[in-house]
Amino acid sequence: RGDSGIAQFEDLRRLALALPNAWETTYHGEPWFQVGRKSFALQWKGRVILKLEKGHQELLFEARPDTFERCPVGTGVWSYVKLENLDADELSRLVLEAWSTIVPKKLSRPLLQAAQR
Repeated sequence: RGDSGIAQFEDLRRLALALPNAWETTYHGEPWFQVGRKSFALQWKGRVILKLEKGHQELLFEARPDTFERCPVGTGVWSYVKLENLDADELSRLVLEAWSTIVPKKLSRPLLQAAQR
């Protein structure tokens, strides 16, 4: 983490890889974080993209357009995220949320409950 407490890509990598069954692959030279064949966080053309819960990301697009921007992916929408506008705690919550959108509930539920305590 940077001296200023600002989230950086290495924080995202560390958080993503700490989650159960998560692994890193490279696509066109960019890091993508996956469980099985599904991605939940990635970097593309220097921008961070997270697969956040639909309702939450819509709220973030409205409330914080300086940090969260629509990213069309297939037929859906993911979130471009400006890491420099996040602190490490918020990034941690967002990476956990992104991961939980692609894994079975039985895997995500214990971690999500622990994070709420």
